[in-house]
Amino acid sequence: MKILYERCCGIDVHKKMVVVCLLLLDAQGRQSKEMRTYRTVTRELLLLRDWLVAQGCQQVAMEATGVYWKPVMNVLEGHVGVLVVNAQHIKAVPGRKTDVRDAEWIAELLQHGLLSGSFIPPRDQREVRELTRYRSSLVQERARTVNRLQKTLEETNIKLGDVATDILGKSARAMLEGLLAGQSDPEQLAGLARGRLKAKRGELAEALVGTLQAHHRFLLQEHLAHIDQLDQAIGRVTREIGARLTPEPPPDLPAETDDASLPVASQADDSVPAASPAADPSSVLGTCEADDSTAQTSPASLTWDLAIVLLCSIPGISRRAAEAILAEIGRDMTRFPSAHHLASWAGMCPGNHESAGKRLSGRTRKGSPWLRTMLVEVAHAAAHSKHTALSAQYHRIAARRGAKRATIALGHTILVIIYHVLQEQTPYREFANPDLTDEQRQVLQKRLLRRLEKLGFHVEVQPPSHAA
Repeated sequence: MKILYERCCGIDVHKKMVVVCLLLLDAQGRQSKEMRTYRTVTRELLLLRDWLVAQGCQQVAMEATGVYWKPVMNVLEGHVGVLVVNAQHIKAVPGRKTDVRDAEWIAELLQHGLLSGSFIPPRDQREVRELTRYRSSLVQERARTVNRLQKTLEETNIKLGDVATDILGKSARAMLEGLLAGQSDPEQLAGLARGRLKAKRGELAEALVGTLQAHHRFLLQEHLAHIDQLDQAIGRVTREIGARLTPEPPPDLPAETDDASLPVASQADDSVPAASPAADPSSVLGTCEADDSTAQTSPASLTWDLAIVLLCSIPGISRRAAEAILAEIGRDMTRFPSAHHLASWAGMCPGNHESAGKRLSGRTRKGSPWLRTMLVEVAHAAAHSKHTALSAQYHRIAARRGAKRATIALGHTILVIIYHVLQEQTPYREFANPDLTDEQRQVLQKRLLRRLEKLGFHVEVQPPSHAA
């Protein structure tokens, strides 16, 4: 096979050491091989980098082994080309497996150009990604702590969660604080209700009668203190993310022209006709048209702040969700050839499992769990939006395929919309009639007719004018 790299390196990465195989090809076409082993401390990784640079290494490939590839990537990035490869794509022939053979196999595959690197975002995006993922972990931990709080209340026969929708709202929190302070009169505790919860004082008085013991008070205090700490931590991380995603205004530009130079979704003209942006309307379910000045901006000019504004124009996406999605996929969509490639990379499209001409399974493949989780949350929010094409799509699919499949399908659609919104740098627009397109109306009509015919009815379809 044709040799693509004359000087390349394969690295077998472990926690405490790396095994390196350097392949060199001289002018006469003779190949030499050199094997070395380094520890993963920074001093020895710097020695590895200096050796590769001195040997004129063109490309380095290594497996994406947990997080152990990141120290190597941090040292080699910017000095030699680095490919981080999915371990599933470079499985060698089984048997006689050693670290040296693994490094040789990686180097040989790289030498002939048989490896494709995984998507490794730029450093600034990786920093934001670590922050958004940590915030998601804190939010999940807060939800678990709230569930523990509810479980403790159930053990004390206090049914506050049956009356109050949010047991951490202002009214419910005041009642919990009263219980912990020693107040045992349910009528006085129910009098702490505010707003619309005042109408349920009778139910609250019944729900607040329980058997609260000393250890229950201790557990409730610990749960509430933990929730307060998590709220503070989430706030600090959110402010740090906002500081990194909000660019400072250039000092050489006058202040009055800063806002005018940036296109904002709310400033787009509502009179623009609805047209699909370089994609099938049934798949995008909206338009992304805006003024010409916005469409002519280059991908490099798309700032984090503007990208968040564009994503927030899509139903179901809040600022926090937009930050998490952008941290995973980035702002530059040119790295994905099409929206289908992005959906496949994210694991939000049906998989392929076919044998003997039969499709055995269409379950989605594994993608980014962080991006997939956020898209599912966004899909749930969009499904409950009113008078939108996304909500109509969800209910149309859920009636036939179930709620879970409809949620994944809606998440795929939202990801396709995100791709076009970021690629064209235009906000999302709804169709004039988001309920059903003409093609979808015809499909629904045929399906309903078939169901009536199976029930034994003879149906004749007439246009609305004749029916009237």
